[in-house]
Amino acid sequence: MRILPPIKPLPRKLSEELAALRARAGKRAVTLREVIYTLRGRAYLLLIILLVLPFIQPVPLPGLSTPLGLTIVLIALRLSLGQRPWLPMKIQRGRLPAGFFGRVMTFTERLIRFLESVLRPRWAWLTGIARLNQLHAVVMLGSALILLLPLPIPFSNVLPAWAIFLLACGLLERDGLFIALGYVAIAIGAAYFILLGGIAQDAVERAWEWVQAKW
Repeated sequence: MRILPPIKPLPRKLSEELAALRARAGKRAVTLREVIYTLRGRAYLLLIILLVLPFIQPVPLPGLSTPLGLTIVLIALRLSLGQRPWLPMKIQRGRLPAGFFGRVMTFTERLIRFLESVLRPRWAWLTGIARLNQLHAVVMLGSALILLLPLPIPFSNVLPAWAIFLLACGLLERDGLFIALGYVAIAIGAAYFILLGGIAQDAVERAWEWVQAKW
C-alpha cells in the first residue's frame, strides 16, 4: 500500500495573522519577540508588512517612525546580504504600544483583504532569482532609512512606506507585479522629493534676491 506524503497546511492569510496577533495582544503592549513567535515561518516579511502599515496612512501613529523604521532597516539589511533575517534581542524586547493592532486594523483591514484577493505568484522572473530578490531588499532598505528621518515634509513617510509595503508583499507571495508596483512607488517618491527640492531651491534664491535688493 502506497503511503502518500502528508499535505502541508496552507499558510494563513495576512488578515488571519493580524487577527491572531490582535487577539493575542488584546489591549496590552506586546514585544516584537511575541509577534515573531506568533508569525512563525514567514515572520520577518510579515513583520515588515505589519510595521509599515501605520505609515501608509497620510497621518501615521506618532512616535513610531524611528523604532519601527530601524527594525525594518535591520531586517532589510540581512535580506539584501542574502542572509537569514535576524534581530538583536534588545530590538526583540521592544514593545508595540497598547492598542497598536486595533488601530492598525481600523485603517488597513479592507486594504489587506483586497490585497489578499489579488496577490498571487506571477512574473516569476522578478522573484525567482536570488540576486534580484537581494536588489529588492536593498530598495526596501533605502526606503526604510527614509522612514528613520523625522522629516517635517508632507507625505515624506507615506511614499517610501508604500514602496516597502508593495515590495514586501511581492516577495512574500512571489508576485512580480507587486514588485514592479513597488518600483513605481519609488519612482513617484523620487520625483516628489526632486520637485520639493526644486521648489525649496527656488524659494531660497528668491529670498536671497530680496535680501540683496533691500541692502
